[in-house]
Amino acid sequence: MLLSGIFPPITTPFYPDGEVYYKKIEANAERYSRTPVAGIVVQGSTGEAIFLSDQERRDVLKAALAAAAPNKVMIAGTGSESAHETLHLTEYAAELGYDCAMVRTPHYYKKQMHPANLLAFYRTIADRSALPIIIYNFPQATGYDMPADIVIELAAHPNIIAIKESSGNLDKVKTMVEGTRHVRRQATVTDTFEAVTPRMIKAAIAESEKQSRELVSVASLAGSADTGSAEAGERRVFSPVDTDAAAKPSSSAISVVGKLRTRQKEVGFQVMVGAAHQLEPSLALGAVGAILAFACPAPMACYEIYAALKDGDTALAREKQDRVKQAAQRVVGDLGVPGVKYAMDLNGYYGGPSRLPFLPLSGEQRAEVEKLMAGFSS
Repeated sequence: MLLSGIFPPITTPFYPDGEVYYKKIEANAERYSRTPVAGIVVQGSTGEAIFLSDQERRDVLKAALAAAAPNKVMIAGTGSESAHETLHLTEYAAELGYDCAMVRTPHYYKKQMHPANLLAFYRTIADRSALPIIIYNFPQATGYDMPADIVIELAAHPNIIAIKESSGNLDKVKTMVEGTRHVRRQATVTDTFEAVTPRMIKAAIAESEKQSRELVSVASLAGSADTGSAEAGERRVFSPVDTDAAAKPSSSAISVVGKLRTRQKEVGFQVMVGAAHQLEPSLALGAVGAILAFACPAPMACYEIYAALKDGDTALAREKQDRVKQAAQRVVGDLGVPGVKYAMDLNGYYGGPSRLPFLPLSGEQRAEVEKLMAGFSS
């Protein structure tokens, strides 16, 4: 599965009394779907997942997926301290239709988190999960920093496809990118090299079948014996010399399901990062994308850095990185989830309150965030 691009790890909205505000989850997911982000992460650290009950986590996963656009990669945060509980929530996410699961490092019993423990934990989950697994390393929150050599060893597992590395350690990013270059897999992408997931293919097949039924129905009403149009939903493969496919600059065959045109692309183990203030240098080192809390209030600002580098404009990428750096460090790194949520409120998304023990920002902090976020569009 291709994970290139920017992914906001969306927040969990609450009413003032602390209950989950599901309608606002839907509204935010719908709005992110209209931006050029590659997908959405639900129930990551910015989503206050650790403050939610098991049932609330399930309900939040369900609400966000139902509201998101079908062409966005949907990642479920399913990590818990035990492999047993992680697998239960991962199984539920798979039943809902999520595309992959992001599993944070267990950390409560830090002294017992030896390499053998982490290898067994992730391999067991990956062996039994119906979803591809993204490792999630966030030492600022967990107090545990997963060593690069363990990540490199786990990268060989066919169902462990990526890591979200939030330590902010650029040397570690470089080590993981270089240490996993030997991993080579095939991923389904669109003919313009955007991500395609089994959920998207299933939706395309369903839409094609629906259109075919409608065409057959119209033909029957018209008394026509020509049912050739009913074949519109079947899968077709074009060779490179096909006139339709030949216009595309690739030697790969294109498969078509309804309006969805796909091809295969070779991808490796995918390193994603979680520090917006270091996005440009991380991508330059070989990271393929990022899951960024700063993308919750400012998805376009983060995407523009990625897009500039993708277009080969390093100078523009650095210029846009400089613009984001101070705001990302202060709003996300220092003020945390309450800061992110207030920035969202300023930019047309619903942030709202956080759950205790988080406290609302002070008046001085709100004024600072307002100044830092001035000029960022959503």
